[in-house]
Amino acid sequence: MDADRGLTTPISSFLTWLSVEKGRSPRTVVSYRHDLEAYANDLSRRGVTLNAAIPEDVDRHLANLRSTGRSQATVARARSSIRGLHRFLVDEGLALSDPTHSASAVRVPTRLPKALPEDVVMALLDGVDGADPLSLRDRAVLELLYATGARVSEITTLNLDDLAFDDGLLRVTGKGDKERLVPVGRLAQAALSSWCSKQGRQQLVRPGGSRDDQLALFLNQRGTRLSRQGVHLLVANRARRAGITTTVSPHVLRHCCATHMLAHGADVRVVQELLGHASVATTQLYTKVDSDLLRTAYQSAHPRAGR
Repeated sequence: MDADRGLTTPISSFLTWLSVEKGRSPRTVVSYRHDLEAYANDLSRRGVTLNAAIPEDVDRHLANLRSTGRSQATVARARSSIRGLHRFLVDEGLALSDPTHSASAVRVPTRLPKALPEDVVMALLDGVDGADPLSLRDRAVLELLYATGARVSEITTLNLDDLAFDDGLLRVTGKGDKERLVPVGRLAQAALSSWCSKQGRQQLVRPGGSRDDQLALFLNQRGTRLSRQGVHLLVANRARRAGITTTVSPHVLRHCCATHMLAHGADVRVVQELLGHASVATTQLYTKVDSDLLRTAYQSAHPRAGR
């Protein structure tokens, strides 16, 4: 980093606090580091120390990010990182004031999640019908993503002992290492049973592999734990084979799980618990209906709609 040591030391302390005390994931800490290094460099170029930063300095940095074409979401994340740093410095007695307290807010437009129609999801799942180990694995991963709405990071960190077949439950470790138990439907359970059989996972287990690989629920063809990138490629490849032309990712299947459950009458707080949302407001995004669907439903259901 180009900034002087007077800037890097408090940032390092803050990042350590995030990791150790707050339990933030390595990916989250890397994002904070990237944002804060850019902020520190910007201050240093203007001859401003971290403790001397004022609201206008924060605003100027965010304006610079916008001028380079960064999205509103990226700018909002940077502001959140900077605010977290300055609050930490004040709480630790390393600074007298927080310049983000009066800095301009960044509004991010609400983007509604896009879900696939139910019949398209069924075509994706039913399109994986092979009996070879990779087909059994792919079907189990897809069924589990759709059945539980789990994040891709939650899928890749699953171990065999997270399954509770007798109770139809799965132990998932989400953001901040928070655990939750989620139900697994009959079809997803069947897919998992097939994958965990002699014809499935046991064919990929590598003798002498690491303990982490031995414990992992999902393995790649080399016998090591399936990675996030591996799941993304798996989903994209299976979608392409199913003839789906729109982009399909693990997160799209998470959207599908939430949207389809709510469309069939599930309580929003039940879906919140299933998906591991900290706030019900996040889950409520899925309850918004686009105008075409609303119009169609109205015309087919209201006696005075003039159909």
